[in-house]
Amino acid sequence: MRRASLPRLRLWLYRRQISTSSSTRSTAAATNTTSTASALEPPPAGGHLPSIASSTLLRHTREQALRTPGITWADAELDEARGTSSLSTTTAGRETRKMNMYQAIRDALSIALSTDDSAIVFGEDVAFGGVFRCTLGLAEEYGRERVFNTPLTEQGVVGFGIGYASMGSKLGNSTLGGRGMGGTAIAEVQFADYIWPAFDQLLNEASKFRYRSGGQFNVGGLTVRCPTMAVGHGGLYHSQSPEGFFMGAGGLKVVIPRSPLQAKGLLLSSIRDPNPVVFMEPKVLYRSTVEQVPTSDFTVPLGQAEILTSGSDLTVVTYGTSVYRCEQAIHLLTHPPEGNGIEKAVRHALGDWRRSTGTNVSSKPTIELIDLRTILPYDLPLVLRSLSKTHRLLIVHEGPTTGGVGMQIAGDIVSGFTTSSTGSTSEGEGDIGRMRRDAFLGLEAPVKVIGGWDTPGVALQYEKFYIPDEVRILDGMLEVLAY
Repeated sequence: MRRASLPRLRLWLYRRQISTSSSTRSTAAATNTTSTASALEPPPAGGHLPSIASSTLLRHTREQALRTPGITWADAELDEARGTSSLSTTTAGRETRKMNMYQAIRDALSIALSTDDSAIVFGEDVAFGGVFRCTLGLAEEYGRERVFNTPLTEQGVVGFGIGYASMGSKLGNSTLGGRGMGGTAIAEVQFADYIWPAFDQLLNEASKFRYRSGGQFNVGGLTVRCPTMAVGHGGLYHSQSPEGFFMGAGGLKVVIPRSPLQAKGLLLSSIRDPNPVVFMEPKVLYRSTVEQVPTSDFTVPLGQAEILTSGSDLTVVTYGTSVYRCEQAIHLLTHPPEGNGIEKAVRHALGDWRRSTGTNVSSKPTIELIDLRTILPYDLPLVLRSLSKTHRLLIVHEGPTTGGVGMQIAGDIVSGFTTSSTGSTSEGEGDIGRMRRDAFLGLEAPVKVIGGWDTPGVALQYEKFYIPDEVRILDGMLEVLAY
């Protein structure tokens, strides 16, 4: 049914989008460069979560951006050879620019194309900039042989990417550093909701390519970008969060950034990773998040979660758009609005928490907020280390609860199974098993998961009830704390 009627609807929507932004594209085409387009000041942060603009989790200054934990500069090896690899010298002279997320992604794609002659960008409508403008002007700058549109077939887009990443072109193959004999394929699936036709290609071909060839071939140069998560009005076919369906896809990596700086660094890491990567971009954050982003070439590590706020009483694990809803829920917990039901609920729950923990009447719980960033393989050791301190765990995401990321993490903690879904870590399997046992035996409340409801998709008129908002997350926090 979708192939019979929905494509026409999608194309009409895209043409409408094109007509509303023709002046921007005309300017880019006239200058024949994307440098001017990418250097423009981003529009005011908006979208359906305008409160994100004031988030303390974003890097609002140059100094904050340049000191982002885990950031690695592309010229770090040269700095080390020169003996100038200290933090003060590696950040000296580097510039940042205010970007929203779609500009940061475009910046990462431009760097990938300029530093790797074998890199190509392709997908439905990417040549004119794409629905969300992430590829604006790249075709004019790098040529339509390297940035081009494809037919409306997600299976074909990903299948072509697998073929190119396995065999590639004669351009630049000598620079791939042992990753394989193929080229760098950066594919776009226009919405994550339409990745299902490509599921066979990703799970049966891309994830197994290296293993089934005994290491003779691989598709490590494949990155599949797709906008994901809800925007408030996307309905059944434009608001899905399918990352949980990939949890059993050994051989793939799945990455979801929370901000412009993270998007640029994680995307460049994904493009250069020796494994195929599905890179999911929360579409409500394309314009809602604005921060200072380094203009130079840098990466942020895959497989490593990040502690955004430190705490000792409750661990909250999340990713993508839900990071900011959790931040708002934490604010409601620590500063409940006076004179309404929220204040009463917080007061009663914290009273139970104080009695159970033996703390004084004026104390408030502190929350450790963790952004997974990489969903597969996710950073289980960091979650376990946090849990060994807080002894209480809440997991939040937009995707379906049953079979979702949250249930996988909860299962890994309460079971004795040593999962392979662990990120980059120095701990061995024995260490992780011990950490899991200690974390489980130290639990002071059941692990709670807040996700999307188990319904057939995200219903349009009920979408705001489907997405875990700050009140629902606060309720989960209070339940775990008061247990």
